[in-house]
Amino acid sequence: MTLTTIFLLLIGLIVFVFFGAFGLVSLSEGERRAKNISFGIAALGAMTFFLAASLPTSVQLVVLGVVLVAIVVGIILFFIPIGRVEVGNDLPNTRFDEREIMFVRARLKPGTLEYESYYAQHPEHKKSDERTREMPGLLSLDAKFANRYQFASMDGSFFLTHALREAVDGSVALERTKKTPEELTAFLKGLARYYGALDVGVTALQPYHLYSHIGRGTGEYGATIPVEHRYAVAFTVEMDFDMVGTAPKASISMETGKQYVEAARVAVQLAEVIRLLGFEARAHIDGNYRLIAPLVARDAGLGEIGRMSILMTPKQGPRVRLGVVTTTLELIPDHREPNAALIDFCNICKKCAVNCPSRSIPVDERQEYDGAMRWKIDPDTCFRYWNAVGTDCGRCMAVCPYSHPDNWAHNFIRWGIQRSGAFRRAALWLDDLFYGREPAEKAAPEWVRIE
Repeated sequence: MTLTTIFLLLIGLIVFVFFGAFGLVSLSEGERRAKNISFGIAALGAMTFFLAASLPTSVQLVVLGVVLVAIVVGIILFFIPIGRVEVGNDLPNTRFDEREIMFVRARLKPGTLEYESYYAQHPEHKKSDERTREMPGLLSLDAKFANRYQFASMDGSFFLTHALREAVDGSVALERTKKTPEELTAFLKGLARYYGALDVGVTALQPYHLYSHIGRGTGEYGATIPVEHRYAVAFTVEMDFDMVGTAPKASISMETGKQYVEAARVAVQLAEVIRLLGFEARAHIDGNYRLIAPLVARDAGLGEIGRMSILMTPKQGPRVRLGVVTTTLELIPDHREPNAALIDFCNICKKCAVNCPSRSIPVDERQEYDGAMRWKIDPDTCFRYWNAVGTDCGRCMAVCPYSHPDNWAHNFIRWGIQRSGAFRRAALWLDDLFYGREPAEKAAPEWVRIE
């Protein structure tokens, strides 16, 4: 057996093992298309090289030469600076009024002082909001994707987060801890993970993190929100991959509600611990925020704001929910490194925009809003779709290439995406090949399929 024959057999074995292993990963993830393609490449690729190993030495050398050239070209392309983008300024220069978000506007009731006052100041929103109010509504049994049992699950979660709204703040112990900021930062991060958080970061609280006026939750509607606390602890909780894959059907809303509860539970506990250590602290939970959680989490080093205008984390993408605790306790902020690679990937990907049922996600590049470079979705058409189908959609999260599970196969792709513009473009092509440009919705787990 010649050396060229051994090399060809070895290459065939590597192809078989790598794609076979990826096929098994795809099988475990319930990705039928990716599984079939992976097993097909494993079989055909291995067969091609095994067959080449039986050909005359001259032919074997040609095949090896082609493989070597492909490897060299790939290495060169990997290091060529393709797709470099400037992150630019992404820090807003104004504070956003919570009364203007669609969740708050949807609660305005005709004939009330708040209703008349808001639309007197913002008549441009009235026609759009009335159209949304004509829809069946989120979790309505008259909505397109209504499911009594799955909607009851989400309502059960909302019931609990609503019950926790009064627990976001409380009295402070008189005796203050004497530990250093370094010690307390490490302790609180570890405690957040112990309580159930996935990733945790700290940032110095900035005015643009906070809403300017109260729109919902505890406190008086329209009251000014002061900048009182100095630091924020932000964390993520992971949404289940299989449940997210069912979007925009009702089971995605079950998972949304569940993880809002988890984020609220961690935040409320963490805030109480800080108060017991002698410092003010407030938890920010669903329905009772005083700040814009994605901006806080980004500045705490947990991810980047992507095309769909929500936080994109390095290993779960947008498949997370956020919690934040603000405090007067001095902590050590994490260093945020703007992720130009992720911005470039969002620039070329557009998969969330292509698959958005309401076409609410822009397909163009980032633009400047409030002094910051970012993508801006259309929240009105997005929320109107929610009210038409009864769920919180989540289709953008389900199809995002960053949403794949945190395992060796997808982490290898993420590693390359972070380091090479050419790799980012190849990774997008491969994602479309293995999963489709418009991936099929997943079926809900069997126990959820009750009508």
